[in-house]
Amino acid sequence: MTVELIYWDSCAFLGWLQEEADKVELCRGTIERAKAGEVGIITSALTLTEVLWTKNAPPLTSDKADLLRRFFRHSYIRVQNVTRSIAETAQDVVWNHSIKPKDAIHVATALAQSVPTLETFDDHLITRTGVIGTPPLVIRKPIPPKQTSLLL
Repeated sequence: MTVELIYWDSCAFLGWLQEEADKVELCRGTIERAKAGEVGIITSALTLTEVLWTKNAPPLTSDKADLLRRFFRHSYIRVQNVTRSIAETAQDVVWNHSIKPKDAIHVATALAQSVPTLETFDDHLITRTGVIGTPPLVIRKPIPPKQTSLLL
């Protein structure tokens, strides 16, 4: 069985971890597929820090450190270091596609790992689907879980 690789940026993880009403159900689809061994979730080491503080919420406090660290150690999540090559690719992404630097690190990491799909809730990134990378990176929101049919 081939495992599909999907890149998650920080806002996808935040949608899941903070159980944001408009995001958690979409994230559940990818998480369920990952737990079933169908998907591997790739992310940047940058994510481990970015998830601590969001724009419209208080920062996660250190009492959540153990829980957060254990979550990112799940076997279906692979954390990639930011290398010089990734940082230089991210520079090109900023210059050529008008993407913010932290977001460019996520895009460059996905490209470096040959991940075909980046899942995010960042509308600006989503508008860049199909125009970055060779083959072009698909940038989309997470896909909700498959509906099961009810036996009546």
